Amino acid sequence: MSDLGSERERRRLAALHEYRLLDAPADDELSAVVRVAAMVAEVPTATLNLIDENRQCQLTTVGFEGGDSARSDSMCDIQLRTGRFVYVPDAREHPLYAGNPWVDGRMANVRFYASAPLIAPSGYPLGTLCVFDDVVRHLTPGQIERLTDLAGVLVGLFERRRQGRLAAEMAVNAERSRKFVETLVDTVDIGIAAADEQGQLTILNRAVRRWGGALSGAGDLTEIAGRINLLEPDGVTELPQENAPLFRALREDVRVDDEELVLRTADDALLTLTASARSMIADSGERIGAVVALTDVTRERANLRQIEDLVTELRRSNDELEGFAAAVSHDLVRPLAGARGYLEMLFETYGDVMDDRARKWMSGAVAATDRMQQLVQALLSYARAGHAPSTAEPVDLTDVLTHVTTDLRTLIETSGATVTAQDPLPTVTGDPTLLRQLLQNLIDNAIKYRHPDRSPRVSVAGTPSSSGWDITVTDNGQGIPSDQRARVFDMFAQVDPTSRQGHGIGLSTCRRIVERHGGHMTIDEAPGGGTVLHLHLAR
Repeated sequence: MSDLGSERERRRLAALHEYRLLDAPADDELSAVVRVAAMVAEVPTATLNLIDENRQCQLTTVGFEGGDSARSDSMCDIQLRTGRFVYVPDAREHPLYAGNPWVDGRMANVRFYASAPLIAPSGYPLGTLCVFDDVVRHLTPGQIERLTDLAGVLVGLFERRRQGRLAAEMAVNAERSRKFVETLVDTVDIGIAAADEQGQLTILNRAVRRWGGALSGAGDLTEIAGRINLLEPDGVTELPQENAPLFRALREDVRVDDEELVLRTADDALLTLTASARSMIADSGERIGAVVALTDVTRERANLRQIEDLVTELRRSNDELEGFAAAVSHDLVRPLAGARGYLEMLFETYGDVMDDRARKWMSGAVAATDRMQQLVQALLSYARAGHAPSTAEPVDLTDVLTHVTTDLRTLIETSGATVTAQDPLPTVTGDPTLLRQLLQNLIDNAIKYRHPDRSPRVSVAGTPSSSGWDITVTDNGQGIPSDQRARVFDMFAQVDPTSRQGHGIGLSTCRRIVERHGGHMTIDEAPGGGTVLHLHLAR
């Protein structure tokens, strides 16, 4: 057999096995058709033959005891592949049948033989409706037509039986699917409701039934839904049914996403929900229903309101504290300056008559006053950085750096420091006063915390990024240990409190300025030792 023939035979067998008729008892309808075939042909014997890979199966017979036989012995298999009606008045005279065991006496003595092929809707022959006799007979054209019709009836019965089996299997699968979906939607805490195209509710899951006062799965869905009232987000105004997300999705192909509404439950509790609804569209484009998912966000909304209230209170408190710090710092500057002036006058007037201990006390008082002035000034800068009004305008950082180095000239010269810009610095959008304070604090810190074994070097650079500018301030100073880099931005945090250098406010102030410009600030170790401060400023 050729490859093409082999493939056709494989498909024919697949079509035959799809009906699941082999080795199964024939029903009364099949047997009745075979009896009618014998009457039409006016013969005593007839059979319904199915041909599989290796055998001929006589599914039901008339006039003799049927059974299975080898396919190679079958008369019906000889011309099965032609798919045509076969009619042989005397098989002994026919070259294809004369030597067949059903003809030559080995199995029977068939003379008259006729068979109508059983052609499946796919076009493949499954077997034959066969009538035969041990005497020579002839068929009229009308008899041949009726036998052909009966073969079609048999195939129709095969098909009905197959469709019935498939329908039963589909019903079982549909029930399994229904149970799976029902279990699934009952498992989730989200409320799920569905309606068909007429608006009749078909699904209310456990969450919705609970809201409607139905603790069990039983109960009329419409009755349960009637015990639930939908309200507008204000929790007072009733929401008309036609405006509910589910029924809007029934009327038109609309997407409802996270729409807020309020639900009054059967026990008069108010729940804040978010609803997402979709139309259900068949492959034909017909709207066949809609489904809505309802998420209970009552607790989340309550928590959010508490958080919003807390944030509002924190902002108010923070504003008051910043205003208080600014006012107190400003009010302390003048009396501290006055106290230091009096100390200087006292020292100038009576310094010559003071003994060493008095001079030491006087120097300590002056140093303490200076330190207090520095702390008050740092607090005032911190308060201004977060509280004072700011402007947004183009600021050339090259000009800012020039002014900063001028302001710090004395510190730079006395320490032998070098302050450079690696490239022309960019022009950024921000508050010029705050940005000047930012660079001045960072450069002042870099020189103040210099390494004892080398002269301070500070380099400022700026590069564009996708969302703004990355400004780096690199020094060769003492550096900041990796475990301290996050906390040094906290208020009053110091790497080495015993050094009594600074007050732990400078970097906090710098971070405030950067954050007011929509950016952030991080610290890394510089190559060769020291610190790199990364400032990201938004455009």
